[in-house]
Amino acid sequence: MNPLSERQALQKIPKRLAAVTGLEEVDVRAQAKASPGAKPSRADLVVAAGAHKFVVEYKSRANAADVLAAIRVVQEQAPALGKKVIPLVAVPYMGEVGRQLCAEAGVNWLDLSGNAHLEAPGLHVHVEGRPNQFTRPGRPSTVFAPKSARIARWLLIHPGQSFSQQQLADSTGLDKGLTSRVVRELQAQRLLAREENGAVKVANFNAILDAWREGYDFSKHHIVRGHIAARSSDEVLRQVAGQLKRDKIEHAATGLAGAWLLNQFSGFRLVVFYVERLPSAEAQQAMGFREESRGENVWLVVPNDEGVFHGAAEREGIRCVHPVQAYLDLKNHPERSAEAAEQLRRKVLNSHG
Repeated sequence: MNPLSERQALQKIPKRLAAVTGLEEVDVRAQAKASPGAKPSRADLVVAAGAHKFVVEYKSRANAADVLAAIRVVQEQAPALGKKVIPLVAVPYMGEVGRQLCAEAGVNWLDLSGNAHLEAPGLHVHVEGRPNQFTRPGRPSTVFAPKSARIARWLLIHPGQSFSQQQLADSTGLDKGLTSRVVRELQAQRLLAREENGAVKVANFNAILDAWREGYDFSKHHIVRGHIAARSSDEVLRQVAGQLKRDKIEHAATGLAGAWLLNQFSGFRLVVFYVERLPSAEAQQAMGFREESRGENVWLVVPNDEGVFHGAAEREGIRCVHPVQAYLDLKNHPERSAEAAEQLRRKVLNSHG
């Protein structure tokens, strides 16, 4: 579907509100943009929906910066329009980072793709899972592309610390130009804060982690699936790690095996290792690795960027990725990966947020 103009979007919002609340369209009416007493930063729309009234700010994108800006507007406007007026952020499609920001602010949201979260006295609506109807053609540049993401990873690994752009470039191995562009975009999205001396640091740990995870796709790495016969998954884990160490191949465990090393999360069957290069045929034979997809219990993963090794450290005698990387990698993994990611976020990463 082609992108909507703002005028088209504002016309659709009352209809979407009617659809998600179960009201007839005639019972959902757009009113004047704001009352005479409202502040100058007026919201886009005021909508009466049955017994409820919403003050609505629409943004054509759902990145952190735009969602935060919309939240501020509706939070300012709602009191000026009445005690019972409900703040509402609307976008074409609300991603994970936008949903998280709205939840933290206690602000309702709705998207034109049919998803919504509305919570008020006498009103509870939650709709999710509707696909994005407004995807744009082409692959846009992103601060979370494999190489560019080294900046976000480094800052998340060192929360609370400030870095000059030169320090970031030196630490991540990126050139000054790319470092500058990525920092500028992260700051534009209000994910970074800049200090008086020009150094930058994470502005919102949870927002930047959610923004990255939303578009993260583990399948973009080169994954070789196989099987190793052993009495336990722990034995497989140590067998693979030992062989990689003997062959001097840079490596780090991730996925459920990584979650177990980092947080002692439950048992696991699948052992996943990042490797700078695939072991030789002789080394694979020595560790008992047979490449096959049926009955797979080992993934050897050549990453699409070496940044995945940043922050790696030994845990239980085995090299493991940083918790930030493990959390990202658990997205859409098999077994209890979703539960493992939630626990890693709650018990390890939330201490930084």
